[in-house]
Amino acid sequence: MSVWLTDVGLTLAQVSTEEKSNEITAIPEVLRLVDINGAIITIDAMGTQTAIAEQIIENGGDYVLSLKGNHSKLHSAIIEYVNEHLNDNFARIQSREHTTEGIKHGRHDTRTYIQFPLPKELKSEVRFKNLNTIGLALSRSEKGDDESIDVRYFISSLKMGVKQFSKAIRSHWQIENSCHWSLDVTYREDDSRTRNRRLAENLAWLRRFTLSLLKQHPGKQSLVMKRKSCGWNDNFLLQVLATQHT
Repeated sequence: MSVWLTDVGLTLAQVSTEEKSNEITAIPEVLRLVDINGAIITIDAMGTQTAIAEQIIENGGDYVLSLKGNHSKLHSAIIEYVNEHLNDNFARIQSREHTTEGIKHGRHDTRTYIQFPLPKELKSEVRFKNLNTIGLALSRSEKGDDESIDVRYFISSLKMGVKQFSKAIRSHWQIENSCHWSLDVTYREDDSRTRNRRLAENLAWLRRFTLSLLKQHPGKQSLVMKRKSCGWNDNFLLQVLATQHT
């Protein structure tokens, strides 16, 4: 498991999970390896745990955590609250909204982010330290006659500030997508047949470390071409190794 600094796409830390373990036990270990003071930590629903939120706060960070069925009572209460205020566009409560649009590969994507303070009536349901705001991200994708809509809910220690909230969510998705895609396409990680646990762990660390270096290099080539160029040209390899992020 790795932790990425979302602004620059660097692997900061990585730990392997035990065979009968999962990310819930690995996340606290990773967080202890890095200085998160002043950082915003975004985690998928599996990591939405009260102890993890408390660890982030106690170490000076803020959190934006995805909320799904693993906290079904709180999840259902927030959905009910949102639906109650959706018809009048949240006119009766304090809320902030931010929308972004883009066209890629003929697909028109619209993402709407809505943030509001933790409702007083839900505070009795909350066990997350410093939980201040609730947010949702509504994604609408249109291509020709096809349309898909996805709604995701989040809990956060951030104060009201929807642009900061939306940036945290977008950065999380971008890093998640680009990392997984790059490791598969550039390094063909999914095709790896390494069975030795220690060797697999070391190779995974090396892939992420070198991917960080390639991403920092200012050249316009694709990651695949940069990786090949490192093998073809020693001078280019030295450039990649000497690159400093600014």
